[in-house]
Amino acid sequence: MNERLLVIEDETSIARILQLELEHEGYTVGRAEDGRKGLEMALSGEWDLVLLDVMLPGLNGIEVLRRIRSSGSQIPVVLLTARDTVPDKVSGFETGANDYITKPFAMEELLARVRNLLRIFQQNQAEGEKGDVLKAADLTIELRTRKVYRKEIAVELTPREFDLLVYLAEHKNQEKTREQILSDVWGYDFVGETNLVDVYIRYLRQKIDRGFRTKLIHTIRGVGYMLKEPEA
Repeated sequence: MNERLLVIEDETSIARILQLELEHEGYTVGRAEDGRKGLEMALSGEWDLVLLDVMLPGLNGIEVLRRIRSSGSQIPVVLLTARDTVPDKVSGFETGANDYITKPFAMEELLARVRNLLRIFQQNQAEGEKGDVLKAADLTIELRTRKVYRKEIAVELTPREFDLLVYLAEHKNQEKTREQILSDVWGYDFVGETNLVDVYIRYLRQKIDRGFRTKLIHTIRGVGYMLKEPEA
């Protein structure tokens, strides 16, 4: 294992524990204690994943994340925060977070999320290097560039929305439960939080289906959701 992880955390005790545990797992770890330094390091291209505290001096974590995404970087980012309501999580995901963990957290859970996120990101990179393109009716998803088009109209998606759309497209015409979507897209179980799926399906519908006569994302009553390709 040679993945390089950046920890942006101003609480020295937490940052040090994270560094020790991650290094024990075989990762190379860098640290920054304020938002501006963390942003500079995150944009250096040296890291495979960022653990980002929300409450930081200089620039807060949400602003750091916004600037990372504005730069075009798709590096996986896990937000660390004491706020655990669904609106807070959705706000973080909308800004471009790939994952979200609340303090205090069990180290085993954080390590599992890091492993899952790195695995998912590496799989997506491998698929992108093949130049894969997913299609469903007039929807086109470019895995390598992470660009999406509906009838040649570009659609802007957050990282989480993109991952969810790719999952639905890879399993088009297949019914998927909320629990399956959470496990496969988020990379682990969000016990009791299947409403996150409903929130993100709503976002996708607004961006993918709104304004188009043919709707691609369908609700399967009593089950979950499906991206359905209309019959020719």
